[in-house]
Amino acid sequence: MRIIIKVAITAVALWVAELLIHGITVTGDTAGKRALTLVGVAVIFGVVNAVLKPIIKTLGCAFYILTLGLIGLVVNALLLLLTSYLAGKFSLPFHVDGFWPAFWGAIVVGVVGWILHVLIPGDDKDDDD
Repeated sequence: MRIIIKVAITAVALWVAELLIHGITVTGDTAGKRALTLVGVAVIFGVVNAVLKPIIKTLGCAFYILTLGLIGLVVNALLLLLTSYLAGKFSLPFHVDGFWPAFWGAIVVGVVGWILHVLIPGDDKDDDD
């Protein structure tokens, strides 16, 4: 159940990023197709983050320390660009136009995702107590 909530939160965060950031587009004939596209992209984004982010953090540990973690913003932008590329390969109508839309979009996705994780109960492992 928790993974469904995480995918839904990421899909909403991507939708907000699309609304706020010029250069992030989701196209579709109907609202239902756009919503399914966002869910598909959220799954891709989750897999990309789950697989690549720990590897990047491990290999780039010195850069994270040197930049006090600010390199993480660049990494997140590049992961969002990779997600856009992979979405295109899966014929999902989601596109990020370049680095700067990806940079700001990654910030929006991170902030909105964090806010939704705080607001939605039952998403933490500690809730079983």
